Amino acid sequence: MTTPRWALVCVLAAALGPWMRVAGGETGLEFKWETILGPSSPEAREVWMKQMTLWRDAERANVHFDGSQYDRPELKWAQASFIQAQMMVEDRYFFDPVAGKYTVDRYLDDLVARFGGIDSVLIWPVYPNIGIDNRNQHDLLADLPGGLVGVKAMVADFHRRGVRVLFPVMPWDVGTRDEGVPLWEAAARDMAYIGADGVNGDTMAGIPGGVRTASDRTGRPIVLEPEVGVSDDAELGWNQMSWGYWEYKHVPVVSRYKWLESRHMVNVCERWAHDRTDGIQSAFFNGAGYESWENIWGIWNQFTPRDAEALRRVAIVERATASYLTSPEWEPHVTVLQENVFASRFPRQGSTLWLLVNRGQSDLHGPQIEVPLQPAARYFDFWNGVELRPAVIGNKAVLSFDLEPIGYGAVLEIVDGRLPESFRMLMARMAALGGRKLGSYSNVWKPLPQTLVEIVATSRPAQPPEGMIRIPGGRFRFVVTGVEIEGGNDTGVDVQYPWEEDPRRTHDTILDLKTFYIERYPVTNADFKVFLDHSHYRPADAHNFLRDWRNGTFPAGWERKPVTWVSIEDARAYARWAGKRLPHEWEWQRAARGDDSRLEPWGTEGTAGARPDFETGRISGPPSDVDAHPAGASPYGVMDLMGNVWQWTDEYRDEHTRAAILVGGSHYRPTGSNWYFPRVDRLDQHGKYLLMYPGKDRAATIGFRCAMDSE
Repeated sequence: MTTPRWALVCVLAAALGPWMRVAGGETGLEFKWETILGPSSPEAREVWMKQMTLWRDAERANVHFDGSQYDRPELKWAQASFIQAQMMVEDRYFFDPVAGKYTVDRYLDDLVARFGGIDSVLIWPVYPNIGIDNRNQHDLLADLPGGLVGVKAMVADFHRRGVRVLFPVMPWDVGTRDEGVPLWEAAARDMAYIGADGVNGDTMAGIPGGVRTASDRTGRPIVLEPEVGVSDDAELGWNQMSWGYWEYKHVPVVSRYKWLESRHMVNVCERWAHDRTDGIQSAFFNGAGYESWENIWGIWNQFTPRDAEALRRVAIVERATASYLTSPEWEPHVTVLQENVFASRFPRQGSTLWLLVNRGQSDLHGPQIEVPLQPAARYFDFWNGVELRPAVIGNKAVLSFDLEPIGYGAVLEIVDGRLPESFRMLMARMAALGGRKLGSYSNVWKPLPQTLVEIVATSRPAQPPEGMIRIPGGRFRFVVTGVEIEGGNDTGVDVQYPWEEDPRRTHDTILDLKTFYIERYPVTNADFKVFLDHSHYRPADAHNFLRDWRNGTFPAGWERKPVTWVSIEDARAYARWAGKRLPHEWEWQRAARGDDSRLEPWGTEGTAGARPDFETGRISGPPSDVDAHPAGASPYGVMDLMGNVWQWTDEYRDEHTRAAILVGGSHYRPTGSNWYFPRVDRLDQHGKYLLMYPGKDRAATIGFRCAMDSE
């Protein structure tokens, strides 16, 4: 199996780790990827803080740090982008394929209801489907509904709701169609046209400064957000956002990047976690953001109710106090009075904000913070929405308030005693929410169930239909594994067959199959032309429909090649017209494997002549004729099962995602990256292809064959 995406990100971070530790010099600080470990004890805090300050000043001088880009008004939105969602374009809350329109309001309303909404969204139209054919990342953006004009209108819908929009750029996309211009020029061009606000550099440790220049030349400057931090601290000057893949400790870590530049926005990312307490608490402690990522490449990992409610309240406080959280005077790990409580202090214009987290499992009551006494000062518990009455002890004011187990706190000191109206509104809102404690919300995670889309039975012919082979019924051991690059063996990966309790990667069961017919060959261009001529079928959205045909017909000499650039809906329409249906995956496998456990249709003999040679160039040719490789026949005589074109079978749906099971693999395999749509080399493997709408789903390497029910 290809190396998991997260493992490669870890390899990159580990490679940067030694550099990060050396960068600490003689300070004694311990660096972990993008973070600095906190003090070893409260007593060590003063020395630790001096080391932190010395290192920051030395490092900024060493890299000649220039933070002027953070002053640009058109880019300042990033400094308050506390909650960023990564969203798959295939999310069913985002686009309605039946109505053929984007449903931005539905998508955002759901997030507002569940965890308070988002400040920015990273819209993902590329991985994991890229590489199914030779369309590159720019092609897949343009293949979204309505093309770039439609995308521009969709981006405007997000802007109407106050949400900033980013798209990814993939420097690893070097095996598909050559765009003809450098990646960053193409990305800047596309982002300017559609009105996007930023780009996420997928797998990147720092986006080059030339991207800043290319973006500025378009007249639409965009924020740059590398996925894996930066490789050189100087790059923080123009990489104003980043993701945070942090190592979580009982003592919260400090963001290296925010410590160097307090206006830098880190969105902490823990995509696979089922309990997200560590990430949310770490982000809050640092006054940083959080990546609210739930649809992970079509694998649904929804927030638990407790995590969702914690994120709602964290975001409310951070948005209201955003001007404090960029303070260059912020201090992490200030002294507090109770064990297992950790706090950061954010001064601003004579007033001070404290953000606190309780890392312990106990309710904490009584004194929490001790500050110098100032007679006119007032104190407000933003988390619970109440004003605090300090206990005066000598020249100190002692603040007492409650902290839940694994809870949060936020306290504001105002020296002149005047509370702005915006903070009055914050207090009222948090008081209303505080009536119910976070601990009363469930923290139980459950996978999202999937259902198989029904394939309606056909009429049963009195005799074998022409061109079809009878596959006998009986007991059949159906064994298959999904080849998704990421997700490991977590519950929720791949699909959920009707006899399973939840989605999972590996599947093994014994089925009682009925006898059925399956076509000897995939449907050809000539077959599909007959269908069009007799049925006058035209899809509602014809984008990419039969893209390699011209003037209503296929190229000369392509009669026996499998038809491609047809969606699963197009394939179903053909099957209905022919009185047939698409095969279930297990029927296709039965027809390919026979009664034994062979891994290729042709058995254990060599593959010479059994399938086409693989193509790996940036320009791919057409598939082979369906009868060009007779040595690839299955035990039943079914042909062209592997290595020519992928073949549509079943579709699975959950509340957020549709996906089709593709079988057989194709002749096209782009090279240069592990992130392209994974190949299958055996009959006990399948591909999971995310579905959005027919125009994007159609591909140069996906065809189909039909089945019929038998007597």
